[in-house]
Parts: sequence; structure tokens; C-alpha cells
Amino acid sequence: MGQGLLEPLKLRHCTLRNRIVFGAHTANMSRLGLPADQHLAYYLERARGGAGMIVVEPMPTDPTAVLTRGNFRPADDAVIPGFQRITEACKAEGAVMIQQLYHIGQHGDADLSYAPNMSPSGQPSYHDSDGSHAMREDEIEAQIMGFVDAARRCQQAGFDGVEIWAAYHSLIEQFWRPSSNRREDQWGGAFENRLRFGLRIQDGIRTACGNDFIIGLSISVAPNDPLGLSIDELVEIAAAHDATGQLDYVTCGTGSYVEFDKVMPSFVYGEKLSVDVTARLKARLVTAKVQSESQIRTPENARDVLKAGQADMVSIVRGQIADPHWARKLGEGREDDIRGCISCNQMCWGRRSRDYWISCLINPSVGREWEWGGEPFTPATVSKSVLVIGAGPAGLEAARIAAERGHKVTLCEAAPQIGGQFRLAGLQPRRGQILELLDWYERQFDRLGVTLHLNRFVDAEDVAEFSADEIVVATGSLPTGTGWQRFRPELDEMPGINTGNVASVEEVLRREIPIGKRVVLLDEGGNWRGVGTAWHLAEAGHAVTIVTPDAMVGKEIARTTADHRARQVLAGHGARFITESVIDAWGAGGAVVRSLLTGDSEEVAADTLVLATTNEAFSMVGDGLREASVNIHEIGDCVAPRMAPYAFYEGRKLGLAL
Repeated sequence: MGQGLLEPLKLRHCTLRNRIVFGAHTANMSRLGLPADQHLAYYLERARGGAGMIVVEPMPTDPTAVLTRGNFRPADDAVIPGFQRITEACKAEGAVMIQQLYHIGQHGDADLSYAPNMSPSGQPSYHDSDGSHAMREDEIEAQIMGFVDAARRCQQAGFDGVEIWAAYHSLIEQFWRPSSNRREDQWGGAFENRLRFGLRIQDGIRTACGNDFIIGLSISVAPNDPLGLSIDELVEIAAAHDATGQLDYVTCGTGSYVEFDKVMPSFVYGEKLSVDVTARLKARLVTAKVQSESQIRTPENARDVLKAGQADMVSIVRGQIADPHWARKLGEGREDDIRGCISCNQMCWGRRSRDYWISCLINPSVGREWEWGGEPFTPATVSKSVLVIGAGPAGLEAARIAAERGHKVTLCEAAPQIGGQFRLAGLQPRRGQILELLDWYERQFDRLGVTLHLNRFVDAEDVAEFSADEIVVATGSLPTGTGWQRFRPELDEMPGINTGNVASVEEVLRREIPIGKRVVLLDEGGNWRGVGTAWHLAEAGHAVTIVTPDAMVGKEIARTTADHRARQVLAGHGARFITESVIDAWGAGGAVVRSLLTGDSEEVAADTLVLATTNEAFSMVGDGLREASVNIHEIGDCVAPRMAPYAFYEGRKLGLAL
């Protein structure tokens, strides 16, 4: 049987204080290619939070490997002082420090590198239409030295070791796969030749950095990639690296640049996705330890993996983004206080995919630790009485942070449950993690002594009875019911909208009105508000037609990598997609839909029209309080309807300022 999650683990000259790793990911926080205060504070908060090992984000090993705007400068000693600050601070908090080294090979980004993509056999990128350069032998040797030199810099910067990135069809895996390595020299063909590139890198790092230096290897399995390596092949490759005695651990994730949505699997997929592979690796490898890293979200997930002997350690990345003190809380017996990741990918990969520094929907301090500080929050100088009106995301977070800082908080919510529209999102298929988060808020309120009043509408006349020093208005937004469309801006109201049989997303998810068998859903946002509601209806047996002005259904959730799976499920339920179109009219027979490309119209027969359109701010309470000359703070959708991250952000920011 396996070991416990909190048990120490020896890796070469280091001992991890637990089996919980904050694995490699691109935080994208460099300043002109150098690590700075933002980066330091981000990793230091996770070290203080108890992570046993931290794998700092990938370092490109060559100028041709640069992939993001926030990548560090490759082949430049100027990065060393900044990393020394990070390693010294994090090691002082008890974390073992590793840095990942990577080269993306044929899948580079010329917009950022201004260099040709490099590959074993000159095959094209999977990202765009760029081709790649088939490396000559001298260039292969230069790329090997790029890895070795990068490892030397890591050692000089105080890192305890490096992780060689060979996952997701990176340059190293491009050598491994026969499909992308079609060379006929010593670097291609036979199995041992295809492994030569990676083994030379591993051997070169060990020779350059000595025995007191950890070397890890990152791999991934992509079962739906038609050219991907099989589990058997991955195990044999890892075993060959392990047989050298130079390798200290292997970490395995999922996905590739073909099966990209499994690289950072969102809630549309299950959990513990790589354990079949890591169990095989653990049974086969002699020296190297094994880490499982794909969609291990909860302490229960992590414990199960280790107890079953499927890995020696677990990488919890998004979990420790959402709650940097995940490991510490677990060690202190405070598992119920861990704020669980909801696997939405909206502000972590969602921001990284647009080449911004990462953050987190439910933890807006991510990337702002250097400005806002970490946990525990700084106590308020003076304890005040705070009244929060509205228990959606903005109100929940403002109330929690104010209470954490020592204020006496009363939270009033007009509905019978907390959460507002965020709770409704949790009723969509596979989104139950949102409801778990709302349960967490209720536990935090009990712990912090927040007075919660449900079914309690508060207006300007009611405020005086609370004798509050600070009043926070977070009353959210409401659907307009007008059917306004951004490509029909001249119409304040959709023609025929008063015919009837029209429902908002909120009414559908609250089951407030009957929905006909045939549904047309107008999706103006391209996000989960429309896509998730369509999924909900299709799963319930309705015949759903989605009309969107966008070029594809789910355009805005493409940034989370969940869009393909959502469309796949909807298509499986028989949903019809009408893109780049508007609804010109609604009537008893259905919707008149017009193509924005051709101008042609068709009538789509339907019983119910569902509107996933932009809400309007519910500002009545705030307006009334301002008229009464009461000093208030307005946050969230009652200021302007937006996506959930900005409500959490404004709630956190205000709570820290009160």
C-alpha cells in the first residue's frame, strides 16, 4: 500500500515535508523576462501554505522555445538574482524548490520568439500554419546544451533541481514519437535512437550539476491523440530513463497539443485522470518516484491516489492556486476550511491563454499577493459594524474578508439560499463544485460569526435598524426580458417578445415556468450562462437550437478549453447550432432567424424562447440609499453586470479596504 499524504518523502539530497507538490505551470508574471516581486510573492504564499515541493514555471532553454509574453529570458544569467530571491524565501518556509525546463519544438509561437520553430523532422505546428526547421546534428547538440546550461543557472539560483519537460508533444516527445521523428540518423528510427535526445539531456544535467541535484521528468498520456504514445510506450520510455539511476521522479499528466482540453481538464471531465499511467509507472520504476498530476482536486482525491499505491506524490496546482494554504490547512486538521477549486479554468488558464498573468475566479488575490498580501489577512485597525446587502459572489466575499479582518458583519439575502446567480450556475450539468464552494462560505460564516439573514429583503428604509458603520450593496442584476441583441442595436426590444413563452436563464434554472419541448436559446454571451443552460435543457430531453451572433457556440469559454467538450455533448443530444445569426422576431410559431453572413432568413419552429442575454443592474437599493444620503459601497453586478470573477474581485478588494 502507499504512503500518507502528509508523510515526508526523500528525493536525493532533499526531504519533502509532505507529498503535496505545487506543480509547474506558466504564471506569466515576469517583468521584461526577469522574475520580480509579483512572482516572488506568488510562490512564497504557496510555500507558507505548506507545499512540500514547488516546481517554478517553465524556463525556455533557447530563444526558439519562447512561447508566452511572460516567459523568462532564455540563455541569460540575468535571471539568476531574481530566482535567488524566490528560492531563498521559499526554502526558508520549508519548500523544496525545482524549476521546469522546456522547449516546445515544432509548436512554437513566432509572434513571441521571432525565431523558426525547431523540430526533429520539420513538421508543422499544431497551433497555427507555421512550419518548423528540421534540426541538423550540430543544432541538436546545441539544444541539448541549452537544457544543460539552463540547469546550471537553476543551480546557481538556488534551485534544488530541475524538471525536464517532455509532455504534451514537446520537443523531447517529438523525438520519442515515430510519427514526428522520421530521422534516419542516430537520433531517429530505432527505440534507443529516439530516446537519445532526452537521455543526453538528462546525462548532461547530472554531469554538470552533480549528485546533489534533483532531476525530474514530465510526461503525459493522450489516449485520444491518434499519434500519441501508448501507456506501454510511455512506461518503457520512463523505465529507460530510470535505468540510468540519474532520474529522481517522473510526473505524469494528460493531454497533448491535439488533445488540448485534457492538458488543463476543466469540470467537464472527471478527476484523477492520469492514475492508470502512474500506477503502471510505480510498478515498473526502480529508482525514480512517481507523481500524478491531472485533475487531483481534493484531499480525498490525493489520499486515495497515495493509499492505492498509484503514485508517491501528487501535484495540486489549481487547488493551491484557489487556496494557497491547502497543505497547511490539511496538516492542521482543517480540511473543511480548504477553499476547493471549481475547475472552471476561467482566470488561470483563461488568462494565460490570452497571454496575461494568471489569477483565480474564487481567489482574486492570485497575482496580487505582492500588493494585497496573503493569509492571514491583516486585522482592521478599528472593528466596525458592517452590513452587506446581497449574498451573491461580491457580497459573500466582502462579508467573509471583512469578518476575517475583525469586523462584525451582518449579511442579508432576499432569497432563501446564498449564492445568487452563481448558485444557479451550480445547477447546470457537471457544475456541482460551485455548490460545494457555497457550502464552504456557509462554514466560514459560522466560524467567523457572520450573522446571516435569508429571505430578508433590505431597502433604504430598513437600513437604520442595523446601525451599521459601513453599508455594502451587492444586490446583483436581473434579466431584462427585452431580447436586445448587440447586432440589432437599433431595436430596444425583440419584435414579438410580448407574444409569450419566453424565459430567462434564471427562470429556466429555477424551474419557475414550464418550458416547451422545442427550445430556441439566444446566446449573446458565448459563455456558460447560455451554453450551460442549453446543456441543462438538452440533457432533460428538450430539442434545443442555439442561435448566436458568434462564429461558434461557446466562443467565450474557448479560453477555458471546455468549449469543444460542451459542443460535443450538445451535439450528442441533438442540439442544433445556428451561428453568426440574429433573431429578427419571435412569435407563436417560433423564431425568425437571419444569417449575418448572407442575410437569408428562416423560421425555426419552437415552443419556448430562452434568453441568455446581458442582464441589467439591480440598483434600486443603492439608489435609495444615496437619496437618503447614506454612505455606501456598491460592488458587483449592481454596478454593472459582468462575469463572476469581477464580483469576487470587488468583494475581496472592498473587504481588504474596510
